[in-house]
Amino acid sequence: MKAPTIEVMDASIAYRLARSPTSSLKEYVIKLVKRQVSYEQFWALRNISFTVGDGEVFAVIGPNGAGKSTLMKMIARVLPPENGRIIVRGDVAALIELGAGFNQDLTGFENIVLYGALLGRSDREMKKRAPEIAEWAELSEFLDVPLRSYSTGMLARLGFAVATDYQPEVLIVDEVLSVGDANFQSRSKARITDMIDAGCSVVFVSHHMPSIVELADRVMWLDHGSVVMEGEPKEVVDAYEATVEPEGAPPEGVPPEAEAPPS
Repeated sequence: MKAPTIEVMDASIAYRLARSPTSSLKEYVIKLVKRQVSYEQFWALRNISFTVGDGEVFAVIGPNGAGKSTLMKMIARVLPPENGRIIVRGDVAALIELGAGFNQDLTGFENIVLYGALLGRSDREMKKRAPEIAEWAELSEFLDVPLRSYSTGMLARLGFAVATDYQPEVLIVDEVLSVGDANFQSRSKARITDMIDAGCSVVFVSHHMPSIVELADRVMWLDHGSVVMEGEPKEVVDAYEATVEPEGAPPEGVPPEAEAPPS
């Protein structure tokens, strides 16, 4: 039996948070020298376990601060786990943060080469592929323009186009499917579908629940660094959405038709 492409086994990671308020860097350094700075250990993720098979699409959902992006960075080998193990078999293409790995002072062309190098591809290969990458991202006319002139949507298209320009064994996508216009989202989903059909395993984070239900084979719901639920997409999404208070909803116990007291 073939081993899973991704194995996450009791993985945990903690950050040290300074708990001594300071008003300036100078004050912080003085307190640090005098050993007056106290720290608190914050567990961003605790005892997370799951596997992802060949060609499987695994989605992670949860509120802001649940630990989703930290988990993506651990799978992408950016952050090592404090405890537990993470095994990823094969090449990884990671699109974790918009603009991560880009240099705002370099042109689109130069950033394609730079980002490709971070993904382990040669300069010669990326220079050859740059025009086609820019064409897919609909940025051909901006290829020689510095990235500081790009909009957020343009950065998203460029980053996604570079990260998905070749066929990796594992693709990690954090929130990118929820940015950009409808055309970009549709083309992104189509490209990911092509990669899945070719055997790529995908782990992605999104707050866009329709995309989760449409694309994912399994979903894991995180909250405060722990797994709440894992299973069939619609079942997990429905359970999660039942806990999310709709925007504009009245406070608990107050009927929608209640009027404000007279002034």
